[in-house]
Amino acid sequence: MAITSGLIRDISIDNGDGFENSVYFSFDIDWVSDEVLQHFIELVESANIFATVFVTHETELLEKMRNSEKFDLGIHPNFNFLLNGDFRYGKNFREVIDYYHKMVPEATVFRSHSLFQSSHVLDYVAEIGFTHECNLYIPVSSGINLKPYYHWSGNMLRVPHYWEDDLNIVYQHNYTANELVNRYGLKIFDFHPIHLFLNTSDFLVYENAKTSLNDFELLKTKVNTEKTGVRDIFNSLLNAIK
Repeated sequence: MAITSGLIRDISIDNGDGFENSVYFSFDIDWVSDEVLQHFIELVESANIFATVFVTHETELLEKMRNSEKFDLGIHPNFNFLLNGDFRYGKNFREVIDYYHKMVPEATVFRSHSLFQSSHVLDYVAEIGFTHECNLYIPVSSGINLKPYYHWSGNMLRVPHYWEDDLNIVYQHNYTANELVNRYGLKIFDFHPIHLFLNTSDFLVYENAKTSLNDFELLKTKVNTEKTGVRDIFNSLLNAIK
């Protein structure tokens, strides 16, 4: 059976394991510059895949993604400031969620920055109409075959992911693309546009680029070309599902 790409918003358990024959590419944009975001958009368009994009900030490029059937926009609230007593995004978790929801009022998919979650957050996002929540990371090395399941509200699916670019560096996994896309269960990948652009192979690549994040010409000189990195893995996944 051919493996295709899909959007997280379309994952359903009402028709059995229909998600089995799809992979789901998701992307946390994490406040990247428009130049890096444009590079990411072009990468997705040239790959001809579907992309679920978790939004962190306003940019004119959101409209470009809205106008393409290949993209679906969700939200990526940052609760870290609130946890440290900084109320820049809101004085409580509801206000933080509302702050991001106003950027993407049509969003139905939700993933927190740093994968922050609580029962209160889950209840609220289900209450205001989100249909898919994506905060559970269960690494492929666990050997667990992942499936979506309903939050207790009965109207929102929790959809765990098993691969994330930065955590893959932490775990130092070396699974082949074929092993990843042909395994049983739900197959959601989480990438970050900055790591795709830099072809991040280890955190030194990113650390060395941090002072250049807002200087695109200088940032281009920081791209990793020596070791297998995130963009190489992304390309191998694309080849595996062709």
